[in-house]
Amino acid sequence: MDQIAKTSPTPPVARRTRDATRLFGKTVPDPYRWLRDPAYPEVKDKDILAYLEAENTYRVERMAGSSMLEEALFQELKGRIKEDDESVPFADGDFLYWWKFEPGAQYRNWYRRPRAGGEAQLILSEPVLAEGKDYFRLGAAAVSPDGRYLAWSQDVSGDERFELRIRDLETGKDIVTVAPDSFGAPVWTADSKGLVWAQNSAEWRPDRVRLHRLGTAPGNDPILHKEETTRWVSIDRTQDRRFILIITSESGANDVRLVDAANPEAPARLVRPFAPGVRYQVDSRGETLFVLANDTHPNFRLATAPLADPGSWTTKIEGSETRYLRGITAFRSFLALEERVDGIDQVSLIFDDGTLRRIAFPEAVRTASLGTNAEPDAPVLRLGYSSMVTPDTVYDYDVAADRLIVRKVQDIPSGYDPSLYETERLMVTARDGVKVPVSILYKKGYPKDGSGLLHVYGYGAYGYGTPPAFSAARLSLVDRGFAYAIAHVRGGDDMGYTWYLDGKLDRKANTFNDFVDATRALHKAGFGAPERTSASGGSAGGWLMGAVATQAPQDYRAIVAHVPFVDVLNTMLDASLPLTPGEFPEWGNPRTDRAAFERLLALSPYDQVRKQDYPALLVTAGLNDPRVTYWEPAKWVARLRAESGSRNPILLKTNMGAGHGGRSGRFERLREVAEEYAFIFMVMDGKL
Repeated sequence: MDQIAKTSPTPPVARRTRDATRLFGKTVPDPYRWLRDPAYPEVKDKDILAYLEAENTYRVERMAGSSMLEEALFQELKGRIKEDDESVPFADGDFLYWWKFEPGAQYRNWYRRPRAGGEAQLILSEPVLAEGKDYFRLGAAAVSPDGRYLAWSQDVSGDERFELRIRDLETGKDIVTVAPDSFGAPVWTADSKGLVWAQNSAEWRPDRVRLHRLGTAPGNDPILHKEETTRWVSIDRTQDRRFILIITSESGANDVRLVDAANPEAPARLVRPFAPGVRYQVDSRGETLFVLANDTHPNFRLATAPLADPGSWTTKIEGSETRYLRGITAFRSFLALEERVDGIDQVSLIFDDGTLRRIAFPEAVRTASLGTNAEPDAPVLRLGYSSMVTPDTVYDYDVAADRLIVRKVQDIPSGYDPSLYETERLMVTARDGVKVPVSILYKKGYPKDGSGLLHVYGYGAYGYGTPPAFSAARLSLVDRGFAYAIAHVRGGDDMGYTWYLDGKLDRKANTFNDFVDATRALHKAGFGAPERTSASGGSAGGWLMGAVATQAPQDYRAIVAHVPFVDVLNTMLDASLPLTPGEFPEWGNPRTDRAAFERLLALSPYDQVRKQDYPALLVTAGLNDPRVTYWEPAKWVARLRAESGSRNPILLKTNMGAGHGGRSGRFERLREVAEEYAFIFMVMDGKL
C-alpha cells in the first residue's frame, strides 16, 4: 500500500549543493558531498551529526507503532538462544579450551582445564572487559605454545583498530599492551617468548608485520615485513607450527612468505612472487609444502613442493570445472581438503598412499567445513555442519573408524521441529542463460500459488559465497508465512571460482541481474508476488540492494540495505580511503580507466537514483565503520527521498557508536534483527 497516515512525521531534508565530479569529459553531480566530514575518520561536524541524529529520530517516529512488535520479535529471537550456551572443548597442548555464556550475559567467558584432569581456569572474561562500554568486540585470543601467556585484542568503538595485550595466565594479569592498532590474529614464536603481529597504518590498512619480544618495551617492535604497495598484510601459521606465514594480498591475488617460527628474525622465504589474478595458500609437513593455487585452473589445483624450493610446484590434483578446491590442512597423518563439488560443500581426506576418502554427510545440500583443530595431527577431526533445516552441528570425525560423532547440536530453547519445514534448491535461468542456484526454506503448507510472502537474500562479491546454512533468526519470517530464499548470485564462489570471476569488473552487472532474475523466477514458480516480496543484503550485498532497487523497484515491496556500498564511483575515485586501492582489481580504477569510470557510474546506486517509484527502504550505517563509510548510505537516502515518486518510507538508521557489524553483544544484535523484521512486517501489513 502506497499510503501513510496524515499524521506521519516529516522526514529530514538534506541541503543540496552544486558539488560535482569532473572526469573524462563528464560532469557527475554529487549534491550531498557535504555529508562527508573532512576530519574523517573523526566525525565532528555539527551539521552532519545533527542531520544523522535527525534521520535517527525520524526513523523512530515513523516506526513508533512498531515498538510492541519489535519487543515481541526480540523476545522471540532471544527465546531461540541458549542463555548458558557453551562450545565443545578443543585440545591444544596440555589443555582443553572452550567458551561459555552465563545466563543473561551478552559476551563469553573463555576457559581451559588440563587434559589430564583438574579445575577449569577462567582465562578471559569478555563481560568484564565490556563492562561500561557501548561497544566491545574481542579480536583475537592466542595462547603461547608453552601455555603460559595469552595474547588477546579488543575493539571498543567499531573502528576495527584492535588494542593488543599479553596476559600472564599464571597470575591472570595483563603484563603489556603491545599496540593500540593491531589487526587480525597474532602468532606466537616457537619459544613462547615472541609474538608476531600485524599493524594497521594510519589509513586503516595493515601494512607491516612486527615482532614483540616479552620483556621489551612496546612501541618499537622490529619490523619483519613492510608492504610498500597498497596490498594488505595478514599472518597465519602452518599446521605443524614450523612456520609463521606472512601473506600480502589484494582482491584476487596474493603471495606468501615462510618465517621460521623458531628464528623469526631470519630472512623470510617467498614461496612464489605476487602475480595478478593468482591466489594460493600453503601448509607444510616435514620437508613438503602443500599448495592450493589457481594458476593453471580457476577452481585451483593441489600441488606439492620441496621446502628447499617452495616455488617449484608439482600437481597432485588437477583443477576441475565441477570440483572447486577451497582449503587445505596438512595434518601429520593425512591431508584434509575442503572443497565444493557441483556447488555442494565436501570435506575429503587424502592419505599418504594416495587414497582419497570423502566424508559422508547426512544431507545432500548442506554446509560443511573444518572446525577448530589446533594440533599438528587429528585422529579425531572436528567439523562444523548445518543446512537450511538442520541447526549448527559440531561433529567429531573418527578417522580410523570412518565415523561421524555428534558432539553438539545448536539448542533452540523455545523449540524447533525440523519436520515442520521444507527446503528446496532451484536452478533458475538468468537472462544470459546461466543457471543460478537458489536455496529456499519454507514451512510445510506454504502456498505456491503466488499468495504467500517471499524474502530474498543475496551478497555476491569478493568470492564469498552464501552457504545454505541454518539460521534460527529467519524462523521469525518463515513462521509468519514467508518463504526465505538465498540467491547464490555470481560474484560469490557458490559454484566455483569462475562464479566469482563472472561477478566482478566488467561482469559485475551479472550479480544484480542474477538477483532480479532469481526473484522473478521464484514468482513464476509460485513463491510470492512483487507486492508480497522483500529483499535484504549488506555491505557489498547492500550495493546489490541499491542496484535492484534502481533496476527493478516494481518487483519488491520492501528492501533492507545494511551498511550498503552505494556511493561506488566516488569511493573508488578516492584513493585516500583505506579499502579503495586494494579494490581496483575487484571493480576497476575509474581514475585512470575511462571504461571503469563509465561502468561504475552506470552501476553506482547513488549516481543512478532517478525519478521513479521506489519500494519501502530501511538503510543502516555505522558512524565508525571503516569499510563502508557512514556518508555512503546517508547520501543515498537523501537522494532517494528527493527523487522517489512514491510515498513509501525511506528510513536511515545510523549507529552512532558502532562500525560495520552494527551493535555488539549477542542480544543487542538481535534487537537490530527485530527492527529489520518489524519494518518488513509493517510494510507488508500496510502500516508504514
